[in-house]
Amino acid sequence: MSDPIILASKSAARRAVLEGAGVPFESVVAGVDEDAVKGSLLAEGATPRDIADTLAELKAIRVSRRRQGFVIGSDQTLELDGRLYDKADSVEAARERLKLLRGKPHKLHSAVVVAKDGTPIWREVVTCTLTMREFSDDFLEAYLASEGEQALGSVGCYRLEGPGAQLFVRIEGDYFAILGLPLMGLLDLLRRHGALAA
Repeated sequence: MSDPIILASKSAARRAVLEGAGVPFESVVAGVDEDAVKGSLLAEGATPRDIADTLAELKAIRVSRRRQGFVIGSDQTLELDGRLYDKADSVEAARERLKLLRGKPHKLHSAVVVAKDGTPIWREVVTCTLTMREFSDDFLEAYLASEGEQALGSVGCYRLEGPGAQLFVRIEGDYFAILGLPLMGLLDLLRRHGALAA
């Protein structure tokens, strides 16, 4: 029997990506204080890309130290004009975030790290560029009314697999990475290690 696959996250979007791909896995909360780590890394001058990579690794290692198998840690950061943005904590904050992103390109850095026996064995960071259209205030209000609290689930206040697709005029990059979990390289790694059928 092959080693189990564990997702070090309770993220609904990441779970949906793995479930959709037919990957058998268990979801375990990593318990990393992400705000404290981000604050420390920003103080050291880390880039949004580096922060995603570091958080993904911390999550994978934290769970891998107490659980056997292939532990997947993942994180995603949003960068606009060189600055890191965290998830909005209210619908009002989401409204301001979307107004800030409107008509501009921003970057999503999606990192995935796989750890085994407490040690990282593989990593990938995928950067995608998404350009929002100049949507009207009326559209924005209708969008927030339909999405509500769901808009707070992603750092950009949108679900690309849902109505959030209508916010964009152009998307460059890997669809799964935008959803929060770069998938193709991860599936390849799991096949090579016998965790998935080759």
